[in-house]
Amino acid sequence: MVNILADLLIRNRAIEFGEFTLASGAKSPYYIDVKSAVTSPELLTAIASAIAQDYPFEVVAGVAVGGVPLAVATAMVAKKPYAIIRAAEKSHGKKDVIIGCVRDREVLLVEDVTTSGGSALYGINALRAAGARADRVVTVVDREQGAGPMLRQQGISLLALVKVSELLQS
Repeated sequence: MVNILADLLIRNRAIEFGEFTLASGAKSPYYIDVKSAVTSPELLTAIASAIAQDYPFEVVAGVAVGGVPLAVATAMVAKKPYAIIRAAEKSHGKKDVIIGCVRDREVLLVEDVTTSGGSALYGINALRAAGARADRVVTVVDREQGAGPMLRQQGISLLALVKVSELLQS
């Protein structure tokens, strides 16, 4: 499935070359744009199917914006609930950071791309604060720039569908 996903990511222009500043602040000669690429139903379905088939969970969650379509599609394929983790707490309404029920459930966090792991750590911490059992992150593309080791130090497993080295080789 990895080769198929890498091919689909490339075909849907998920990798672009140039000069880019990443969310982490780091400079990069390439940009991984899974958010735009998953607007393709074929790619989104393939990713969701791979996650639902290979990683057990009670609830799947994604941090807004990139993780949300992944969580929704995976939930639809698996026929299980999903949750959305807001990028920041709201100042109005119920002020919840998490939309959906995660308390006392095994929650799988999905991410579009991991670089330093900051977004994944934020998501896991938000889930744990809400009473979820959460210690795994599935990322569509791991940029292999430190997210895995950093998350491992926090007791969190990073599971990549595709590594950037695989995309760069294709």
